[in-house]
Amino acid sequence: MTAIVSHPACRAYDPGRGHPDVPGRLDAIYNQLIASGLDFVCRHWEAPEATREQLLRVHGAGYLDDLFARAPATGEVDIDDDTWMTPGTLTAALHAAGAVVFAVDLVMTGRTRHAFCPVRPPGHHAERDRAMGFCFFDNVAVGAAHALAAHGAARVAIVDIDAHHGNGTEDIFRGDPRVLLCNSFQHPFYPHTGQPCRTDRLVNLALAEGQGGAAFRAAATDAWLPAIDAFAPDLVMVSAGFDAHQQDDMSGLALTDPDFAWITRELRQLADRHAQGRIVSVLEGGYVPDVLARSVVAHLRALMD
Repeated sequence: MTAIVSHPACRAYDPGRGHPDVPGRLDAIYNQLIASGLDFVCRHWEAPEATREQLLRVHGAGYLDDLFARAPATGEVDIDDDTWMTPGTLTAALHAAGAVVFAVDLVMTGRTRHAFCPVRPPGHHAERDRAMGFCFFDNVAVGAAHALAAHGAARVAIVDIDAHHGNGTEDIFRGDPRVLLCNSFQHPFYPHTGQPCRTDRLVNLALAEGQGGAAFRAAATDAWLPAIDAFAPDLVMVSAGFDAHQQDDMSGLALTDPDFAWITRELRQLADRHAQGRIVSVLEGGYVPDVLARSVVAHLRALMD
């Protein structure tokens, strides 16, 4: 069975002020899981909060102290122009990061081969010492560091399919030989970082506005898949953002449900070859709830095939 790991706090958290990361995103996913029949072949787990020790593997102590000190009991606290904290933010963020740690525990101990974490707030923009882009803790980075530190993983591959560059994950793991980072993103675009790059540990696919599945598949086939195969990871992690969908107005890319299914199947085959099938997928972007829900179901169907 595929594990679904989240927490009610991730659904309840309301950033307010018409923020795009609405609670209805997760409601739509859960409803579509039931409508598709996938809910009955998944096991749901309630996520704990990430511990300070787990967070310190990827974030600075001063940054954590400041974030905890600024968390409001009422009202809102601005972090930057599009990132602010409300009373439920810190609890949701702690459970979001904790969900990925727990999912890593499940797959690394053989209790399940695959896990998906439908969590919010997202994480891949959170740098070691900076919250930004709706993100406070880098959820996938926390999980990857946990796999390395607590489970003895030697190599973790992180594949980021969000429409926006995963600057936080790149900031945290840049130069770490144990982690392979594969990003695809619209360029130039927020957060205005990330350049086309192809090294042994960093493969950035910069897509132009308007490009869709054909360009994405060709670039991934040429660069990502051989790099992951050569790296031979013990664990594959996915920053599963779905805002590159052609019906999501948060980007100008034009991917479709079958494109998300295709990359998932390719990653599953590589995980089967090198990582005993172990994949942990973590929700990032995707801001049109019904489109997001369809994309997640396509992703999970391919994961379960």
